[in-house]
Amino acid sequence: MALFNSKITLFFCTLSFFALFLFPLLSLSASIHDLLISKGLPAGLLPKEVRSYNLSENGYLEVFLDGPCLTKFENRVFFESVVRANLTYRSLTGVVGLSQEELFLWLPVKDIIVDDPRSGLIMFDIGVAHKQLSLSLLKNHLIASLKVS
Repeated sequence: MALFNSKITLFFCTLSFFALFLFPLLSLSASIHDLLISKGLPAGLLPKEVRSYNLSENGYLEVFLDGPCLTKFENRVFFESVVRANLTYRSLTGVVGLSQEELFLWLPVKDIIVDDPRSGLIMFDIGVAHKQLSLSLLKNHLIASLKVS
């Protein structure tokens, strides 16, 4: 009987360990694409090649890619190895590490904002202009990219 009680105690201790320590870690390991969706942004905003990311309590986001890469939304877009921004609901502001080609010039993307999801548009602030793209370009699929050496 004592052996049975110790096995039950061990079982509940193990179960408690998983519930208290491992399950919260599993929820923290959600992909960056899931995080974007939970914040009202399209999953395809970042390429598949995201290695890891850090999100601080104040919303500062650092995304680590396998390396610099090039892709295309409507125009060509260049991601550096690390992309940083302040993440709030439906926006990435103060973006660093992302550039977009406009008329043969590479311009840094400063902010990415979904003002009204019903409009079907996402706005890219490239400093000299605001570029609006269709959310459907980025919403349902992760973008393929080419690594840049």
